[in-house]
Amino acid sequence: MEQYCNSLTSYQRFITREVKVGNLIIGGGKPVKVQTMTTTDTMDTEKTVAQVIKCIEAGAELVRITAPSKKEADNLAIIKAELLAKGYDTPLVADIHFTPNAAEIAATIVAKVRVNPGNYVDKKKFEQIEYTDAEYLEEIERIRERFTPLVLICKEHGTAMRIGTNHGSLSDRIMSRYGDTANGMVESAMEFLRIARSLDYHQIILSMKSSNPQVMVHAYRLLIQQMQNEFGESYPLHLGVTEAGDGEDGRIKSAIGIGTLLEDGIGDTIRVSLTEDPELEIPVCRDIVKRYNGRKNELHSSITPIEKINYNPFEYKKRTTHAVANIGGGQVPVVVADMSHLLDLNPASLHAIGYQYNEVTDKWNIADAAADYIFLGNNTLNFEIPGTLKGVLHYEKWRELGDDHKYAPIVDAAIFLTIASKSKILNFVSLDAYSTNNNFSDEQLLQIAKDTTVVFCISSTLVNAMQAVRRLIIRFIDLQITHPVVLVTDSKGVTTDEHLIHFATETGALFLDGMGDGIGLGVDAA
Repeated sequence: MEQYCNSLTSYQRFITREVKVGNLIIGGGKPVKVQTMTTTDTMDTEKTVAQVIKCIEAGAELVRITAPSKKEADNLAIIKAELLAKGYDTPLVADIHFTPNAAEIAATIVAKVRVNPGNYVDKKKFEQIEYTDAEYLEEIERIRERFTPLVLICKEHGTAMRIGTNHGSLSDRIMSRYGDTANGMVESAMEFLRIARSLDYHQIILSMKSSNPQVMVHAYRLLIQQMQNEFGESYPLHLGVTEAGDGEDGRIKSAIGIGTLLEDGIGDTIRVSLTEDPELEIPVCRDIVKRYNGRKNELHSSITPIEKINYNPFEYKKRTTHAVANIGGGQVPVVVADMSHLLDLNPASLHAIGYQYNEVTDKWNIADAAADYIFLGNNTLNFEIPGTLKGVLHYEKWRELGDDHKYAPIVDAAIFLTIASKSKILNFVSLDAYSTNNNFSDEQLLQIAKDTTVVFCISSTLVNAMQAVRRLIIRFIDLQITHPVVLVTDSKGVTTDEHLIHFATETGALFLDGMGDGIGLGVDAA
């Protein structure tokens, strides 16, 4: 295993233990399951039952219901009976935070209980900053004493459990020793997992949720490494980004975190936490998992194995690059907007990418998130654009115009090695990572890299595109090629959600590991 997954160069499902949740089997290489959580008052049986049914009919395979106290836990029996009477036997999950008594009641009723190690026994009082080793061990024993009854009840009733760590609710004790870190999240869950294993209870799923996708990804990777090192096996993982939001932002944020892990074969169930009605989360979940369910484990013959990882996948550090114009060298990533499909470009066309022209003042208003470059293909501009924006043209068109300040050329890597006329400022060189017709030798890559004005635009037409691009960038690091990289991806999706998920997954996974200096997205019209 390459530290946290089976392979960094191909899609290979990471196989975990099988866990039975009601009529479902989770883990063991089974298809990724999708779930959501109700937002109704659990004591309002009618509304909760109605919302659970909406979620099931939208495609939810598990539905979680909050049970903050004993009365809500008791009412889960009535909710379950109502659903069964209506013909719905989808497994229910009780969400418990602060009340062990509620968890023990719920464990006799529902298929799974979720507990948060940060507040199930420990409290967040901000009272004790330092713990001696003796005090720390004393607290572990207190957890064992309070957690053991729940484990035994789950074991007796065949109830599964999710040990769900939240980045935002780490206890004072964990914070005192590990700080507000991914390592702290992992140890918080491992303490509970060790107790469960000591009682020979294994119907466990784990989660490492955070509102920050980067923290979330690092925590899951560290958790897998810790379980493998300590137990020689891994338990199923439930993936999610907390408080992702709504609309495009919520979908992108969730897809970056969840998709990054699924790309590496990690994850057995998912939830997209949107601030929308819970049934609306399910189509987004299904758009994410359909990329992987049924996907074959395959290694493309042109992709060379990685002998040693040359970056740290457990903490963020941006790849070292030199600056070319405003790209790389510690500058914020640039955005290349694809406008090559527009035949009649005018000032109003740029409004969509953050530039608004004011005819009265004859000035441009530029948004904070405005694009830095526009890919024009063979089109040209017949109006003046702001100095903060530059056009990108196919090489032949760029050479025909000869305007090195308004435009930059983009040229295929193979052609770049043969041409004499190049930009003195900036040359975009495109590489289709490890495709049959574009697999360059180290010598060819180093030859291109002699030109310090080159910015590589890397994409891949392989099915496992993210892995191919990642492998090429790892190769750049090995070869000490410090040129900036713009990550380029096209989407073949049909809906807006499909596009957002594809872009967020394939580029977000690389940005989280510090491997991008820019981004260029396009929609494949074919």
